[in-house]
Formats: sequence, structure tokens, C-alpha cells
Amino acid sequence: MTYLKKPLAGFMAGAVLTSLVVAGSVEARELSFASGATPNSIGSKSIDVFSNALEERSGGDLSVKAYMQSLLSFLETPSGLRDGMADFGAVLTPYFQTEFPSTIMLTELTMLLELDDTSAREATFAFGGAISEYVFNNCPECLEEYSNNNQVFLGISGSTPYTLICNKPVTTMEELKGKRVRVGGPQWARWAESMGASPVSMAVNEVYEGLGQGVLDCTAHNLPDLTNFNFIEVTSDVTLGVPGGIFGGIATHMHADAWKNLSVEHRKDVLYASAALAAEIARLYVKEHEENRELIREMDDIAVHDAGDELKAATRSFIENDVATIAERYQENHDLARSGEMIAGFRDRLSHWLELVQDVETGEELQQLYWDEVFSKVDVNQYGM
Repeated sequence: MTYLKKPLAGFMAGAVLTSLVVAGSVEARELSFASGATPNSIGSKSIDVFSNALEERSGGDLSVKAYMQSLLSFLETPSGLRDGMADFGAVLTPYFQTEFPSTIMLTELTMLLELDDTSAREATFAFGGAISEYVFNNCPECLEEYSNNNQVFLGISGSTPYTLICNKPVTTMEELKGKRVRVGGPQWARWAESMGASPVSMAVNEVYEGLGQGVLDCTAHNLPDLTNFNFIEVTSDVTLGVPGGIFGGIATHMHADAWKNLSVEHRKDVLYASAALAAEIARLYVKEHEENRELIREMDDIAVHDAGDELKAATRSFIENDVATIAERYQENHDLARSGEMIAGFRDRLSHWLELVQDVETGEELQQLYWDEVFSKVDVNQYGM
């Protein structure tokens, strides 16, 4: 990936430049990045991009050592960051309702993307920009939750839209009725119930066996996970168009003390690298979505379906009605007095970002957009301090 170049204008040659290098070397340090992602996955590849961007942007002052599935698991990452076991961490926020309810409420709104008939590229690219911008600028509740957990928020990305990956044809309301569907969040559980299906909560590493042994009829997942988790080996049918929505909680956090110990310039460098990471996650998901969509269409033992009109209409109706349910649940269960106001504000940002990404095709273009519109505008003198 090509990185945006840090301007060198204003630097002077000779002794002045030498003094800058010497001064910078005092702060040169290696930072740790913990992730529960597997090697060579989207998660690990995006952390490589973050590492390279940070080292280049900081002029070698900052480097990153990645710990994939070793230092902290996904379930251990928030507490590990809180206690300073790592400097950076990949946090799947929807798994931590108690710690980050404000952000999680926003991630439950991703099915709204289906109401605008967006492409997978538009949905994934727009969501990362919209939620990162909203949390940085318009969600003091979110920022307080990170502070309470001794962490600093550095952006969120999401997957491509969810489909139904099944071991039998499921394209109509009647075919979906009574089916056991693994879901990855409460919004999809509510959708399944409203469609007459039975939502199943199951760890993702158990889904392969569940589909293969018939414990599950379907799993709601994005197309990249067909190969990421080898679901493709136990799948006979894929239904596009439902339930929709993306897994929108792929966040990057930093240990608060590590952030505060950085210079102002190096905090800017971290935000720059965070924009690169968010863009790379989105790019890779879209790339694998398109590749796997073509792969399954060419396979003789997997049938690809479009959801029937009745099922699509029922899904849209559910999405429109579920917004009020989300606002009510978070107001009652998590004391979010502004839940309705927050949802309205985020919907506005999401619509804005769907327009911004219309002509964005490459990862470099997306990184530039994220940087220009969001990450470069964070006041590093005040943010997280």
C-alpha cells in the first residue's frame, strides 16, 4: 500500500536536521500491538499496514511489534490494555457491553445501510468514516467510557454486509421459519426472531462444526468468512440480500498512559497510522467479499440465491422499526439519556459518508479521505489527555 507522505517543508539542512534526528532518537521506542486475529488474516495484515505507516510517518522514532493470538486474546484485550499489558489493541467492541455501551449502540445501527440500497463497498467504506468521526467529535459518552477503562479510542472499521450462509436453501419467509441461525449480535437476533427463525449464540470457532453437523441451519456472516473460517467446506447455499448490516465493532484502542507519554507530533503520527489501518481493514473486506462472491458463483456444490421479495420487504420493515427498540434498550439498560439524539446524529453522519465514498475505489483514496475528514482534525493537544 502507498502511504501519504509526511511534509518535510520547513526542515533545514545540516546541523539543524542533525539535531532533530538526535532529539528524535531520545524518544525512539517500540510499541506493542495485541490482537486475537490469526496470522495472515485481515486483522494481521491491517496491523502490518499500521506498523509500516507509523514507522514511516514518525521517521523511525516509533515502531510496532505485533502480538497475534499470543499476548492477549480478543476477550482479554480491553482489560489488558487497561492494565498496560500492551500499548495498542484490537478490540471487538460488541463483546463488551458493560465497558463500551455507547459505542456498541452505534454499531447496532449498521442494518440501516440496507435502507439505502448501498453496495458492499459503499457500506463498508462509509461506516468506518461515519462512526469514527461521530465518536471523536460527537460522543462524549463514548470517550468517557474509554477513559474509565484507561484507553484512548483510535477509530473503528467494519466488515462487509451479512448474508445467510446455510446448509439448505433459505430464500423465503416460509423457508426461514424455524431455522436455527447463528447470529453475531443482538440486532441480528431480533431480526431472526421477527422472521420466525431461532437465533443461536455460538462462538465463531464453533460455527464450522455446527453447520457441518446440522446443529445450525445457517449462520449470518459476511462473505469473506466463507474462507476465513472455512465455512465454504460445510455450506451448500448462500442467500444474498438478508439480513444485511455489517459487523461494525472492529476498533483500535491505545493504553491511555502510553498515549499521554507521546509527544504531540507522535500522537499525530499514531492517528495517521490509525487512518491507514481503518482504511486497510475496509479495503481487505471489500476485496475478499468480491473474490468470494465470484468463487461461490463458480462452484457446482454451492447454490447462490437472492432473497425473495417478501423476505426483503419484511427485513426492511424490521430495520425501520428496530431503531426505536435500540434507543429504548440503551436508555433503559445503560442509562444513555441521549440515545435517541445520538442515533439521529449518527444517522446523519452515515448518510453524509455514503455520499463521500461514492467515487472512492482504492485503499489509498479511502485512507486519504479518512485522514482529511476525520483523523487529521483531532486536537492532539487535548484529545485523550
